[in-house]
Amino acid sequence: MFFRTKPAGSYRYLQIVHSVREGKKVRQQVIATLGRLDLLEASGQLERLMRSGLRHCESFAVIDAHAAGEIQPVAIRRIGPDLVFARLWKESGIPEVLRSVLKARQYEFDVERAIYLTVLHRLFASGSDRAAERWREDYLIPGTEGLELHHLYRAMAFLGDAIEELQKPTGAVRCNKDLIEEALFERRRDLFTEVELVFFDTTSLYFEGRGGESIGQRGHTKDHRPDLKQMIVGMAVDVEGRPICCEMWPGNTADVTTLLPVVKRMRERFRIREITVVADRGMVSQATLEAFENSDPAVRYIVGVRMRRQKEVSISVLGSRARWFESVPERSKAKDPAPLKVKEVWVEDRRYVVCLNEEERRKDAHDREAIVAHLKEQLRNGDKSLVGNKGYRRYLKVEGSGHFVIDEKQVKAEERYDGIWVLRTNTVYNAETVAHVYKALWTVEDIIRTAKSILETRPIYHKCNETIRGHVFCSFLALLLKTELERRMKFADLQCEWAQVLRGLEALQQVEAIFENKRFLLRSQLNGEASAALRAAGVAAPPTLRELP
Repeated sequence: MFFRTKPAGSYRYLQIVHSVREGKKVRQQVIATLGRLDLLEASGQLERLMRSGLRHCESFAVIDAHAAGEIQPVAIRRIGPDLVFARLWKESGIPEVLRSVLKARQYEFDVERAIYLTVLHRLFASGSDRAAERWREDYLIPGTEGLELHHLYRAMAFLGDAIEELQKPTGAVRCNKDLIEEALFERRRDLFTEVELVFFDTTSLYFEGRGGESIGQRGHTKDHRPDLKQMIVGMAVDVEGRPICCEMWPGNTADVTTLLPVVKRMRERFRIREITVVADRGMVSQATLEAFENSDPAVRYIVGVRMRRQKEVSISVLGSRARWFESVPERSKAKDPAPLKVKEVWVEDRRYVVCLNEEERRKDAHDREAIVAHLKEQLRNGDKSLVGNKGYRRYLKVEGSGHFVIDEKQVKAEERYDGIWVLRTNTVYNAETVAHVYKALWTVEDIIRTAKSILETRPIYHKCNETIRGHVFCSFLALLLKTELERRMKFADLQCEWAQVLRGLEALQQVEAIFENKRFLLRSQLNGEASAALRAAGVAAPPTLRELP
């Protein structure tokens, strides 16, 4: 049974009809003609008729009364974040692992719930633990109702509590968060699991306060804040983009001193014998590569090299006349993968892979031409202001009475670096595979950016080393959940921007209301991104309306 409008001349009439089957055909039978639609709408009779019918359908009556603002809301809570990430949190095994590590300890509050609250807050709002306590008030997160701020601080201290001091040079410690990482990795290990490729990168996180007892130190800052103490955080990611572990060191630790200790620790912690490290040129020194090759068994590596600073690379490798192999052709569409050419070059027993992106080559040439043209114009007005610009300085030289002129020789020399990057490796992969594996290093770089910007691990206000380590580790757990949801959405072919997914889940609310002395729960409408996240996580959306007992 349904409404239907029937035209008659210049007017339209509203009818109630229902479908009737006669043999193999279905026809519509008119039950009643209510009158001209324009008159019914103008007089308000149609609206009164619908409201009258709602009295006999309680669910629609409650929804209509809520829309009209005629019911009394008792509580409004956002339910989307917990709906999705509670499922991922449980299926990842984190609660079970936390309980096993906490078995020998006795806390008067639920530590697992405190950590979950902090991780969920880090995904949606970030900020300090103090902010997480206030943020919780607007969300439905079962089991967190009785938590107070000092409980969150104690949970962070538990995660970062030191178990064992490790040997120099990094000054790292083994703590409870290491036990959790190892147990989580062990859960997803099976007979076919082999972490062959490990992508590694580091970043610096600065402190607004003291920076702990020892972990906060002044060093080379990637945040351009030399005035503040900082710490160094390293992230190891497997070939599927899943974070394996995070390492933390004092802020004055050099990148080149971290890689070898991390590889040794990973072999011990995760029982990995064969491992191939993928890292950028800032992470590796010649001494590190020699140590990799002399270890037992040898550590395989794919690393970027500095083209301008190493004579062997700038002269022998880039000067090689080996033929290029086209791995990826020029784009025909904007979304196609970037073009790539590769060639293999041996210098004695050292293997290099040279990579060329023709698009980047053209862009580099265009940018250099623009810089040189601007330089020529600026030199007519004086040259002193140009010295402080690094992009300009490489193309200048001093001539005559101390004035700067364009170094045409250097301009010509820079052409050989356009669109090119060089890798060094001791793996058995072919040159094409080496190039594509190194390009995948951008995955961990993206995760590092996510940890710093989206999750806003920085700035850190904690005063103790333990709580600082726990604070950073919660960002690691948040990244695990984010990576898992993105992996499931990709598998289900659900393409949504991460920011839109978060906004969609934030908008999913539950209203507890009283109507005619009965208590009801009403759910807000699902948008596309929230629906996709629920589907990927395998969670059913709550009913639009249900009555509470």
